[in-house]
Amino acid sequence: MRFYSKKTFQLDKTIINKILNLKESYWKFGIKSQRQFFLNNVKKEDIHNLLFINSRLIGYTLLKNMKIKRSDRLINYLHFDTFIIDEKYRSMNYSPKLMQFNNSIIKKKKSFSILLCENDMLEYYSKFNWVKINKKLIASIKKKKNYMIYNKQLRCKFYFISNS
Repeated sequence: MRFYSKKTFQLDKTIINKILNLKESYWKFGIKSQRQFFLNNVKKEDIHNLLFINSRLIGYTLLKNMKIKRSDRLINYLHFDTFIIDEKYRSMNYSPKLMQFNNSIIKKKKSFSILLCENDMLEYYSKFNWVKINKKLIASIKKKKNYMIYNKQLRCKFYFISNS
């Protein structure tokens, strides 16, 4: 088992194809659609956390560099975007290992992270010290999902701005 954390510009075509195939195993939109989404939405400085067993990619997380407005300042944060474990490895305790790796990268970057999740995932992320954000503290919620934060105290309203 090996973990890697790489920025988009550090990924070669082989690794990108492994990421797209792993995502396609769960979100069945077609590889062409996965590739187009990747090209349109993933920026060169975004972070890809990869979990390999031998040469097989079995776990993946995308941490997107984004900005959030706090009072009158823009603050950089890592948006926890994609989290997936290969279906064949889901019952083998790799998911917690990848979450711990993700948290260590967030801390190493001296940043905080925000994710959106369904109700059934709240307990899972809470096990890794993610905290649910009160929806009243967030302006302009567009989706009926839960927001969670890791590695930062929430003291004021946040406004989602844009990708970096």
